[in-house]
Amino acid sequence: MGKIIAITNQKGGVGKTTTCVNLAAALALTRRRVLLIDLDPQGNATMGSGVDKHEIEYSSCDVLLGEIDIRQAILPSEAAGYDVLPGNSDLTAAEVGLLEMDDRERRLAEALAGVRERYDYLLIDCPPSLNMLTINALTAADGVLIPIQCEYYALEGLSALLETIEQVRATVNPRLHIEGLLRTMFDARNRLANQVSEQLLEHFADRVYRTIVPRNVRLAEAPSHGMPVLRYDKASRGALAYLALAGELVRREHEAQQTPTSATTE
Repeated sequence: MGKIIAITNQKGGVGKTTTCVNLAAALALTRRRVLLIDLDPQGNATMGSGVDKHEIEYSSCDVLLGEIDIRQAILPSEAAGYDVLPGNSDLTAAEVGLLEMDDRERRLAEALAGVRERYDYLLIDCPPSLNMLTINALTAADGVLIPIQCEYYALEGLSALLETIEQVRATVNPRLHIEGLLRTMFDARNRLANQVSEQLLEHFADRVYRTIVPRNVRLAEAPSHGMPVLRYDKASRGALAYLALAGELVRREHEAQQTPTSATTE
C-alpha cells in the first residue's frame, strides 16, 4: 500500500510545488510508482508535470465533490514519468462545496483508498493556505513534508502549521506525523540563511532532511517547459538535490520499517 505524503507550507514561494513535482520525478526514476495529486487551485504542479490544466476533462475538484471516480481523472504524464491527479482553478469552487458536505475533511482520503495500492508514493501538492483543501490533504496523509526557506519569518509561519498538524492528528488522523523539513532555495553565502538553518536543526534535529535544495536557475526554468528539472537538466544542482532527497526519504522509510516500535508521531 502506497505512502501518502502531503507537501505543504501556508507560506507561498518556498518551493512547495517545485518540491512536489521534482520529488515525484526523482522517486519515479528509482522505479517507484508515483501519483502526484494537485490540490492547489493555481494548478502549477499539473502544468509542471506536462499536463495542460486548461485542457483536462476532470480534475481533483470533481473527485472531491464526488462527481466522478478518481480513476477517471488520473492521467499519465510521459513528460514526468508518473501519474497525475490534475488540479486547476475549479478547486476554488470545491473548497466552497466541501463546506456543505458530510465528512468534508475525509473526501480525499476516501477517494485515494480506491487507488492507493497501485502506487508506492502518493504526493499531495497543497495550496499555500490552511483551508479545507489542506485539511483534506492532512487527513488523507501518513506524513507531512514541509519545504521551508531559511529566511526571517520562516519559523513564525512554521509554528502555525505545526499546530494545525497536531489538531488534525488529535481529531481525525492519529497516524499523521512530520515526515521531514526540507530547506529550499538555500544560499550558503547568506548569513541569515545559515542562522535560520542552524535554528531548524536545533529545534527539529533529525526531522530536518540532510538534503538541502540550493537556489538554481534550472529549477526555475523547468516549469516553463512543462517538465521536472530531472527531465530538463538532470545534471543540474537542483536535479541532483531532489535525487538525493528521494534517496533520503526512501532510506528513512526503510529504517522505520526495521524499527516499527520507534516513535513516528513526533
